[in-house]
Amino acid sequence: MYGEGMKKFKRILVANRGEIALRVIRACKELGIRSVAIYSEEDKNALFRTKADESYQIGKGKSPLEAYLGISQIIELAKAKSVDAIHPGYGFLSENRDFAKQCEEAGITFIGPSAEMMGQVGDKIQSKLVAHRAGVATVPGVDEAIRSEKDAIEFARFCGYPVMLKASAGGGGRGMRIVRDEKDLISEFNNAQSEARKAFGVDDIFIEKYIENPKHIEVQVLGDEYGNLVHLYERDCSVQRRHQKVIEFTPSQVLTEEQRQKICEDALKIAREVHYKSAGTVEFLLDSNGNHYFIEMNTRIQVEHTVTEMVTGIDLVQAQILVAEGYPLASKEIGIRSQEDISMRGAAIQCRITTEDPVNGFAPDTGKIDVYRSASGFGIRLDGDSGFTGSEISPYYDSLLVKVTSWGRTFEDARRKAFRALSETVIEGVKTNIRFLQNVINHPIFAEGKCDTNFIGNHPELMHINQGETAELRVLKFLGNKYVNEIKGNKPQFDVPAFPRIKEEEIQKLSGTRQLLQQMGPEKFSQWILDQKKLLITDTTMRDAHQSLMATRMRTIDMEKIAPAVALYGKDLFSLEMWGGATFDVAYRFLGESPWERLATLREKIPNILFQMLFRGANAVGYKNYPDNVIREFIKESAQAGIDVFRVFDSLNWVQGMEIALDEVLNQGKVAEACICYTGDILDESREKYNLKYYVNLAKELEHRGAHVLAIKDMSSLLKPLAAHKLITALKQEIGIPVHLHTHDTSGNGGATLMMAAMAGVDIVDAAFSSMAGLTSQPSLNSLVAALENSERDTGLPLEGLDEISAYWEAVRPVYKQFESDLKTGTTEIYYYEMPGGQYSNFKSQVESFGLGHRFQEVKSMYKKVNLMLGDIVKVTPSSKVVGDLAIFMVQNDLTPENICEKAKTMDFPDSVVSYFEGMIGQPQGGFPKDLQKIVLKDKKPITCRPGELLPAEDFQAIKKYLDEKFDMDADGQQIMSYCMYPKVYEDYRTKLKKEGNFRKMGSDVFFHGINIDETCGVKIEEGKELIVKLLEVKAANEDGEREVVFQVNGSIRSVMILDKTANTKASKESILVADPDNDLEVGANIPGTINKILVKEGDEVSAGQPVAVIEAMKMESNILAKIDGVVDKIFIKEGDQLIANQLVAKMKEDKQE
Repeated sequence: MYGEGMKKFKRILVANRGEIALRVIRACKELGIRSVAIYSEEDKNALFRTKADESYQIGKGKSPLEAYLGISQIIELAKAKSVDAIHPGYGFLSENRDFAKQCEEAGITFIGPSAEMMGQVGDKIQSKLVAHRAGVATVPGVDEAIRSEKDAIEFARFCGYPVMLKASAGGGGRGMRIVRDEKDLISEFNNAQSEARKAFGVDDIFIEKYIENPKHIEVQVLGDEYGNLVHLYERDCSVQRRHQKVIEFTPSQVLTEEQRQKICEDALKIAREVHYKSAGTVEFLLDSNGNHYFIEMNTRIQVEHTVTEMVTGIDLVQAQILVAEGYPLASKEIGIRSQEDISMRGAAIQCRITTEDPVNGFAPDTGKIDVYRSASGFGIRLDGDSGFTGSEISPYYDSLLVKVTSWGRTFEDARRKAFRALSETVIEGVKTNIRFLQNVINHPIFAEGKCDTNFIGNHPELMHINQGETAELRVLKFLGNKYVNEIKGNKPQFDVPAFPRIKEEEIQKLSGTRQLLQQMGPEKFSQWILDQKKLLITDTTMRDAHQSLMATRMRTIDMEKIAPAVALYGKDLFSLEMWGGATFDVAYRFLGESPWERLATLREKIPNILFQMLFRGANAVGYKNYPDNVIREFIKESAQAGIDVFRVFDSLNWVQGMEIALDEVLNQGKVAEACICYTGDILDESREKYNLKYYVNLAKELEHRGAHVLAIKDMSSLLKPLAAHKLITALKQEIGIPVHLHTHDTSGNGGATLMMAAMAGVDIVDAAFSSMAGLTSQPSLNSLVAALENSERDTGLPLEGLDEISAYWEAVRPVYKQFESDLKTGTTEIYYYEMPGGQYSNFKSQVESFGLGHRFQEVKSMYKKVNLMLGDIVKVTPSSKVVGDLAIFMVQNDLTPENICEKAKTMDFPDSVVSYFEGMIGQPQGGFPKDLQKIVLKDKKPITCRPGELLPAEDFQAIKKYLDEKFDMDADGQQIMSYCMYPKVYEDYRTKLKKEGNFRKMGSDVFFHGINIDETCGVKIEEGKELIVKLLEVKAANEDGEREVVFQVNGSIRSVMILDKTANTKASKESILVADPDNDLEVGANIPGTINKILVKEGDEVSAGQPVAVIEAMKMESNILAKIDGVVDKIFIKEGDQLIANQLVAKMKEDKQE
């Protein structure tokens, strides 16, 4: 009767950690047995210890791994706590014969096979002998451990390459290496020994022949102490990397029923040979011919035991415990009377989610889990321990987070469920292999169940993974940083801007100037303009108004909300100036937005009004000269994207600087609006350089060049009302194309200037909605419309609707207050300094950045002197920048127009000044002052032709190839043009977009000011997806200067760690050197971990690919390799150091010593 030898366990100690410890603890709970957990210092916050009935720290003063390998301390603790039995789990001491033996000697039941059984089959060498006795085929090899490096070489030659090095004890891929060449044998042998010693406490290694591309099939067996043995069928464990299983499933999809019976019977033969008891796994390799070879037996529960439990319904961990208590398999407690009682129902797949980076060679990642959302639902089982929000992932242990096991009626059903579960799982804060697992699950070879052990290595496409953070985490980090490092709780309150809700179908019915242009073509459309008695108006609110008032910081989201109202109430506007100028630079550099996307968005919402852009002649939308093919291609792309009117200017009114742009606009069939930049004062007859004749003659030449419209661009607000009347009257008499007037209101006379121009017959004027008008912006559009009502020049625009739009901008504008200048009223000093509006509003901050804020008045006065010194030039970006930069330079160096040629002979002038005198901006009216040009250029020769003539054409295909490769994109013409304009700015934009996310849909109040504690905001992350975020708490900085910022997101609690840049902490005083990934001379740590061994010293010659150090993380060793041939210049680490990923290990010199 089996009851005589029965033991009833009251307490079981779990000699393990993590997921398997928790699995055993749960089994104990279900059996009514008290569980006792042990834990290391590093595991003091682990989940498993809190689930046990009791838990005790062990291994004080030992390394994290050694803590769980201390046999004597574990047994002493078990005795002290009256423990009846010890369950070893898997790994660590689970297959250590000495541990099992000492348990037995201490009167404690070891839950597993006896030490004697382990000695026969737990050792890979001895198990082969058992297999031979049982008549089971094995892989050819040497049946004894390697004792020396010499033995290793001899044994490998005997087996024939390739060979497999295997640790005699343990499993899980630890201490396993494939060696294909004798030159690699010794280093791999030493690494395998070191790994085995740390993982199992035993470093015996043996060698066997390596079978190419086999399948790895294992059979689960279960035996009791009465000689009863059964198998629970097979598991396919072929999907592996580094000889560690990644995905396991049952049943195998390639075995015939006959093969299944044979392999399972062979497993039982080996188990019977040693009278095996408890759970064990017999492992085989299956070659391409269907032959199977025994390779080893694992005398423990396996990581992948869950799939067997799912298809058989047998709880293997409970069965282990019951067998150890003395129950036979046939007992009602276990319920297995014979092999016939075990059948497979359906299929199961287990995926191991780990904190590893598949893109970086599966390097383990460490850190804090910020977000953890698990899968659930029918057919899904989760086994884990460290998977929860707030969990700290250390580099000391296995990287397993959670095992996701799916069950389905068929293999395909289980596969679909596994993919769904992986898709539902969200883990942020550390890198995981989830996307990689999905790629495997989705692969057609896996779907057929035909993967072999080299499947991962043979399919690099599995690594094509977008590993970035989720949109949610990026939003939280953005808001957390905004609070901690910017607003610090001082967010102003803003009104919510109200805007008219207009149905899309109503917008699509609208017709306006855009439809007229499309119907007539540009020449007839130009005549249509001339035929109008009403004054046509261009609204500049979406471009020059905010460029002048708030440094071009207006975001697309604020434009698109009001866009339908502009389309409706502004349907009789001539155009919207909404693109060009500084838009490109600022959108990419500061707003993280694509100007092309802005154009497309507004074009869709405003289909009826002409879109107009400002084009800087040879400078396009940049600040330098571009090759002719870039100018042409940019205009072509812009025209195709929705720009109708190209306002082309040259900052020096140099017609040659505009000719390529004007020609291409004509080619594209768009409106060519050629500009004359106004400067001086035509009412002052003593100023002869820029008199009325100058403007009329220039206008005639531009008309001759094919311009459809002439623009007078008064950027400095210098055109006085009477001068406007005089100029427009003359132009209307002398040229036959429409005249379009652009001015600013810096002087306060802008409205009067427009009125006088209207009386003189100007065809089109620029204005801005009232709340965005005045000062350095344009005059008020609303006021102008009201003033002309019921007159011959009545605009026909609905004032009530325009006022609604103005009210919207009035509510929006305070959000941008930080970007506005201190200018509160108009000023007539602009007539004295002749400074453009945008420059005037930002000039003070530029001067202050040079430390000259106390001399601002002096710099302004110098601006006027510099202009005269240069010969009184037209001042528009970029020529205005030249004057400003030179004025600052002269005040900074105490220079005057009188002494500069003598005193500045040896000085280096600002780049903009050098470029100007080289002729790279163009040729000014009247030429350059020769004496000044000479001291600025030194030995450089100036050019007198168009700079574009000297510049080689850009290779657009080469740029596309570069962008595609660097950013994994399919660059189109718009993206290529963006790179041509601003290479670094565009690259930084792409990099930041990938790293930090796209916040284009975020409200501007949140984007610029974040949220306060207890404030809630909605953040749209994509169409149809919105996060409702509430800031709950910002905690004090820790010793590393990080603050935990706690949010509620869509009802769930989330937190992120944000570095407080102002915190006075240990972290702020210490710095870690990080290797530059683009510098091959700097060798960085490929993974975070501990340096086990430094293999070189300073002065050593090394070759590319040669190991310089060995790093260990999560029980796996990895070599840190030199990237190039060279000499070790400096080593920055020492053995035992804990390194972060990419930490600088060594620096090289390229030239080897002779």
